[in-house]
Amino acid sequence: MTLKNASILVVDDDTDVLTAVRLLLKTEVKDVVTEKNPQLLQQILSAKKFDVILLDMNFTSSINTGNEGLFWLRKIKELKSEAAVIMITAYGDVDLAVRSLKEGAADFVVKPWHNDRLIGTIKEVLKKKEGPANAKSESDAGSIIGTELLGNSELMQAIFYKVEKIAPTDANILILGENGTGKDLIAKAVHQHSLRAAKPFVKVDVGALTDSLFESELFGHKKGAFTDAREDRPGRFESANGGTIFLDEIGNISLQQQAKLLSVLQNRQVTRLGSNTPVPIDVRLVCATNLPIAELANEGRFRKDLIYRINTVEIIMPPLRKRGKDILLLANFFNKMYSKKYMKPLLPFDNGATEKLLTYPFPGNVRELQYTIERAVIMAEGEELKAADLLFSPIEFTTDQQDEPDELKLSAIEKNTILRVIEKHNGNITKAAKELGLTRTALYRRLSKYDI
Repeated sequence: MTLKNASILVVDDDTDVLTAVRLLLKTEVKDVVTEKNPQLLQQILSAKKFDVILLDMNFTSSINTGNEGLFWLRKIKELKSEAAVIMITAYGDVDLAVRSLKEGAADFVVKPWHNDRLIGTIKEVLKKKEGPANAKSESDAGSIIGTELLGNSELMQAIFYKVEKIAPTDANILILGENGTGKDLIAKAVHQHSLRAAKPFVKVDVGALTDSLFESELFGHKKGAFTDAREDRPGRFESANGGTIFLDEIGNISLQQQAKLLSVLQNRQVTRLGSNTPVPIDVRLVCATNLPIAELANEGRFRKDLIYRINTVEIIMPPLRKRGKDILLLANFFNKMYSKKYMKPLLPFDNGATEKLLTYPFPGNVRELQYTIERAVIMAEGEELKAADLLFSPIEFTTDQQDEPDELKLSAIEKNTILRVIEKHNGNITKAAKELGLTRTALYRRLSKYDI
């Protein structure tokens, strides 16, 4: 169905939204009906058929935080309406909007939207209604983000949806997650799919900046401002003007640095060291940290007013161990990449290697997997990549593992116990198995599992 032949219903208790959408769509579609009161949905849907319903997620009621939208979405489904439902959501309800997709919504748009994006979303939904041949395939879900960010797992699909919807807005984004999960790739994806894509993307590892460098690096300096200031130099914020600035490891900056950063974000201007003249800036801010959100909420460590400023939308990158078969998807990607780089034949993973990849906890996440596959490609000599070719770095286990799941802690304990007992019996497997209460076969299985 074409947009020109479509009937659209818009349900939102904000009259300004209804007026704006009606004016936008009245020349684009067959007809558009607007309604403030969702209680009238049953009456409206019984009187007329619609192709698309734009449904707000927040109405003035006793129910809060987007749950109203989910409630009315379910009601529409109960009424057996054939209309595709597009949820209208604010920044803070994006997670609920993603959840609405699982409950039958066709898509969602984020307020305030750009008109061409809203029309594009409606067109895409109408195409999907015609049949699966016109819809995006699941295997293409990661392609909207980029070739380096791969994932078919439910966790990653939710992130891809969120990035696709949030990127065209100017919302500030905070990316949380362990080291090596791909936070920098998400930041780049946000920029590349934003309306600022043609402008600069500037990354700063603020956690590595000393107090003396912090202001100069971020805000710039005038010639003579300090001993080595031999010329005027713009800071990273000025360099990113019109584009996106990505502040990595934001959780590691001092309270004094936080105060200076907050002032710049509030005033949207920087003043170079040695100057009294403020320079206006227009940047989209993306931040990342490996600190848990609970630690950021500690006002002794991080200013709460700065958290609110940088965290309009939150994206949590899952650890690799929670992404299931994405491990194999990524392993194959790196295998092809490094086989080509080092001009090696592409070797498939055998069953033992596959099992080893799927059972290893990857404390270093995607970064550890990448380096593991690179080493395997370089060193492998057979016709397949075997379990023995996959050597995981012991460096990752030297860091604090307090937050690891219980099953991972138990695995580490079991491995260490086996090593101690085998050492005690000078490598005699029979005696070690007896002391451990295992058969020789069971012990050999564990030796293979832990790569001992």
